Amino acid sequence: MPMNIESPAFRDGKAIPVKYTFDGENVSPPLVWDGAPPETKEFALICDDPDAPRGTWTHWVIYGISAGITGLPEGVPKEDTVKGDINQGLNSGNRVGYDGPSPPAGKSHRYFFMVFALDIELNLHPRATKEDLTEAMKGHILAEARTHGTYQRRY
Repeated sequence: MPMNIESPAFRDGKAIPVKYTFDGENVSPPLVWDGAPPETKEFALICDDPDAPRGTWTHWVIYGISAGITGLPEGVPKEDTVKGDINQGLNSGNRVGYDGPSPPAGKSHRYFFMVFALDIELNLHPRATKEDLTEAMKGHILAEARTHGTYQRRY
C-alpha cells in the first residue's frame, strides 16, 4: 500500500478554506497520513507554492515527527519546538511555523503538502531551512506522499 496524506479540511486539488490562509486565521490545516513503511523512524513535512511569482515559496518546514504519529492537528503553534520533540524550520518569510497562502490577486496557486517517511532520526535543530532539511533527508527517504490545495485571491 503506498503512503497517503490528506487533509480533513480540503480535498486534494480543491480550494483551501480561507481559515488556513493569510486572509483568514492563518492556522495550519489538519493533516493525516498512513501507509508508511514499518522501518520509518521519523517523518518530515514541507509545504510549498511552486506558482509564486519569484519561484517556489516554502510555507512550512516541520520535522522530528515521531514514527508513531500519523498526522498533525489544526493550528500547530508557531514555535521552534512543539509537542516536546517536533521541530519547525524557517519558511520563505524567514518565520517559524506555518504561514498560509497569500498569493497576489488573480491566478490560483497550488500548495503542496509533502510528507516524508525517513529511515533515521534527523539531528536538525529548530529553525532549519527547507534546504537544510532536504540535504539531511538525502538517501534516507523510505516513502513520500503529497496532497495539494489551491487558493486564489480575487481582490
